[in-house]
Amino acid sequence: MSFLRDTPKWGQDKDILQRSSRNMREPSSSDWAEFYREAPKDQILTKDSVTVSVDGVVYYRVQNATLAVANITNADSATRLLAQTTLRNVLGTKNLSQILSDREEIAHNMQATLDDATDDWGIKVERVEIKDVKLPVQLQRAMAAEAEASREARAKVIAAEGEMNASRALKEASMVITESPAALQLRYLQTLTTIAAEKNSTIVFPLPIDMLQGIMTAKH
Repeated sequence: MSFLRDTPKWGQDKDILQRSSRNMREPSSSDWAEFYREAPKDQILTKDSVTVSVDGVVYYRVQNATLAVANITNADSATRLLAQTTLRNVLGTKNLSQILSDREEIAHNMQATLDDATDDWGIKVERVEIKDVKLPVQLQRAMAAEAEASREARAKVIAAEGEMNASRALKEASMVITESPAALQLRYLQTLTTIAAEKNSTIVFPLPIDMLQGIMTAKH
């Protein structure tokens, strides 16, 4: 987990701090600057027994320098340790799917917990960010295979629904044509128009049986 700290500008607490520590010095401009500190990523076991590597960032500042010196030996180190412990405890109660989908909510809950716990140290935790969650390689492959199988299953369902809708439409069309001889003749003419548009050298005209029967009857 990484930490970003705001070193406070000393005000009225300066004299108290000088009396409480012989090594206290006047703050320089570097004492007021922000600095960034990194730590190794934490290996955390989730509620569903998955080991994940988590990298987070805690933004905090010392808002009461007197408490930071009087109530804790090393406020910076203590805050870092508390943040790492809180991260493990919170994520240990979550399933992997919750960690991946609810990062913002988890980070907000951690911020509230840390801010309350560090209040007696004069520390103000501004916010917490869960920047990265890395899964084991084997789990990544398994999840990718599962996602691919799910996509293929959905594609098959969509194709089956399309076939069913097409079959239903064909059935309804055949019923209409069967009930209406005029509709059958219209369909026949449409088919002839389509064939003629192909510009083939030889065209075979299909004729309905009832038309052929009419021609044969007329000959006799």
